[in-house]
Amino acid sequence: MYKELVEKKAKLAVIGLGYVGLPVALAFAKKISVIGFDINEERLNLMRKGIDPSNELSSEDFENSDITFTSSIEDLTLADFYIVAVPTPVDEKNTPDLSLVIKASQMVGKVIKQGNYVVFESTVYPGCTEEECLPIIEKISGLKNKVDFKSGYSPERINPGDKIHTLSNITKIVSGCDDEALEEISKVYELVVQAGVYKASSIKVAEAAKIVENTQRDLNIAFMNELSIVFDKLNINTFEVLEAAGTKWNFLKFQPGLVGGHCTGVDPYYLAYKAGVRVIKLN
Repeated sequence: MYKELVEKKAKLAVIGLGYVGLPVALAFAKKISVIGFDINEERLNLMRKGIDPSNELSSEDFENSDITFTSSIEDLTLADFYIVAVPTPVDEKNTPDLSLVIKASQMVGKVIKQGNYVVFESTVYPGCTEEECLPIIEKISGLKNKVDFKSGYSPERINPGDKIHTLSNITKIVSGCDDEALEEISKVYELVVQAGVYKASSIKVAEAAKIVENTQRDLNIAFMNELSIVFDKLNINTFEVLEAAGTKWNFLKFQPGLVGGHCTGVDPYYLAYKAGVRVIKLN
């Protein structure tokens, strides 16, 4: 698949062009032929004019890109490598809302062909890709994962507003349904990720790594915020405390503040859901 993509005998499609999907699509479009799919035609019209609706990318990022922006499922039939980058929020009860990733899986099931690849980037709980998404694709397409098509998971690490830690210079975790898929998917992502890829041993490991990354950050910043409240009442400068504590080699240097991004405040609920922990929302 890698060879066909590089020689532009095959196309790559990115499903979901939000703050995650659009940078991925444009990065690949500098190297290979890309189909950018989104259901929001208003957003698509802006992208066709070189405007990022999320205000993360400049007009220059759209230049010299071999990409077609579309909301037509017919156009998706022209692709052979699918990347799913749709949102995965939680509902009012803090339960994972998989409706968009399920709809994307249904869509892939309608267009995927023998020998194609599908990679999920949407943040999910460990096991979701193989237990929820891939069975949908198999049922609709009539094709069998690992036999008729290949699959993988590569968690997004886009940090909104961060111009330093971007797609190209952050190590990309990749995983595949088997060794062949892992190698091909790795080579495809290496086209756009200069920092290189980390090959996870399984799809579940890659899913869990993403959850742990953001849950750790969420918990530690929340802890720093609580400490800041305590130290303020004690008339102690929190940042002086952290600077002093930071002289120890194994101190994790988190600071009080907002966690930032969409997933960081959401991912702990995905982990809690899979763990069977009941989460009560406090007002």
